[in-house]
Amino acid sequence: MMPSRKRRLNRQRGFSLIEIMVVVVIMGVLAALIVPNLMGRPDQARAIAARQDIGSLMQALKLYRLDHGRYPNNEQGLNALMGAGDSAQAGRQAYLERLPNDPWGTPYQYLNPGVHGEVDVFSLGADGRPGGEGKDADIGSWSQ
Repeated sequence: MMPSRKRRLNRQRGFSLIEIMVVVVIMGVLAALIVPNLMGRPDQARAIAARQDIGSLMQALKLYRLDHGRYPNNEQGLNALMGAGDSAQAGRQAYLERLPNDPWGTPYQYLNPGVHGEVDVFSLGADGRPGGEGKDADIGSWSQ
């Protein structure tokens, strides 16, 4: 009894070719079902990132307004949040460490007075032009 038990323990254990093929087929089916659902996610992630950036910019603008009694004018733009701007602002507090670009690499737009609110902060989307649909749609402070 002892020698047969030793032989069984000495044999290498592993997966058969059939077992490996079953696992590969199952992974292929899962990939075929899941991958198409994930393909549109990068554009959705960029839109979410833009909304979060715009929310942060709007919060910084509100703090600026509390300190100065007004929002920055169009000439000052979002750069006023960095403590930059005219000489009257020299040495003032910075409301942001850095001014982000939108997820497509272009600067966020700022309007004072805004079209949709007192001030507007927005990204022109993937195409960099006003308007558009889907991934090219504008994303702004009015859609928060």
